[in-house]
Amino acid sequence: MGEQPNGGATSKQVRMVAAALILRGGEVLICQRRPDQPMALKWEFPGGKMEPGESAEQALKRELEEELGIDAVIGSRVAHTRHTYRSGGAVDLQFFVVHTYRGELRNVIFNEFRWCPLKDLPRYDFLTADRDLVRDLAAGKLL
Repeated sequence: MGEQPNGGATSKQVRMVAAALILRGGEVLICQRRPDQPMALKWEFPGGKMEPGESAEQALKRELEEELGIDAVIGSRVAHTRHTYRSGGAVDLQFFVVHTYRGELRNVIFNEFRWCPLKDLPRYDFLTADRDLVRDLAAGKLL
């Protein structure tokens, strides 16, 4: 009812994404995409796309298990942004704090990951959609 075939010919679907700010003292975990992925070698925060019927928190818990092998306790949402790329694709990003998790961090899908002091975040080449958040985090505005 009211749906357009193929989601509408002119507009691309908005990807709903949940990402984690996994904190350890004054540091946050950042992850680098592999060379064979879209937007290769860009840095990002771990997380991923929400599946139909999943809440942002459920999706993030699942993604962190898949990407890093941890059972995370998802904290409060600290930021929500929408970004439209030049290609026309759009992403709706929700960022949640993670202070605690069970299990040992394992790099399952990334080129690499590292703990980064919040103030040093702007030194890394982040995905465009993450850059405002990176600036705010480095300036001490969100946490």
